[in-house]
Amino acid sequence: MDELRFAKYNGTGNDFVLISDVENRVRLDERLVAAICDRHRGVGADGLIRVTGAQDADFFMDYYNADGRVAQMCGNGIRCLAKLVYETGLTDERDLAVSTRAGVKHVSLHVEDGRVDRVTVDMGAPSLRRGDLPMEGDPDAKFLGEPVDVNGTTYKGSAVSMGNPHLVLFVDTDPRDIDVESIGSRLEHDRRFPEGTNVEFVTAMEPGLAVRVWERGVGETMACGTGACASLVAAHLAGFVKHRAKVRFLGGILDVDWRRDEGGSVFMTGGVERTFDATFDPAWLRAHVGGATS
Repeated sequence: MDELRFAKYNGTGNDFVLISDVENRVRLDERLVAAICDRHRGVGADGLIRVTGAQDADFFMDYYNADGRVAQMCGNGIRCLAKLVYETGLTDERDLAVSTRAGVKHVSLHVEDGRVDRVTVDMGAPSLRRGDLPMEGDPDAKFLGEPVDVNGTTYKGSAVSMGNPHLVLFVDTDPRDIDVESIGSRLEHDRRFPEGTNVEFVTAMEPGLAVRVWERGVGETMACGTGACASLVAAHLAGFVKHRAKVRFLGGILDVDWRRDEGGSVFMTGGVERTFDATFDPAWLRAHVGGATS
């Protein structure tokens, strides 16, 4: 078994294992990814990112949720990827195109003293079409400010796609008082969302929005980049905030700007940190579905 190195990063408390594989040699399977992300027996992470080359962009973000399943996009993860490729010398460019399963995303690096301090991501335009989430019903219809019943309580909810599905629930209290695990776990598998959904619990609170998030295939996380964008879009359409606002999660604050008059893209800016680099024990890898092959 070849040596396999990895790095641990976090963006606003949303943490990831990153494997640099620009030559596209590493092969991962679902059970191995889940084992790596296990917080008791593995490294522990909200997801895993394999960074490799791309034909249509500078890099490809091969992203997996903590349960080992592939996912379309991760806003905080792509910021971590940008920091890794710049600071490890894979690029000296400060504006990058990164291919994802939700299309090519453009990122801008804010560099201080040779280190990436913050990253701005053009997350693309949101979609409100049920067919783009996907969500059952008329594929061209929207789900905005509609009642969502769960655990005996009715919330107003809006469905937004940021390349992945989000159900944004507006709550009348501080999201810290919400039973996110009970509600989020039920709505993640709601029959209306055949591929599951992320769930955000949102209230307007200075300096913008306060949010907690239940991520599909992960559980509650400290932050969610696509969730921040979906929350801003839904809250703006509901009249709670302007097109730009700060979105506060348990892990910190993201600055989100929906440029409706400039092509409709949502831009997200936030900090990112490298925690450590390490090498997997080959024996541990072999014990988990044969490990990674290269």
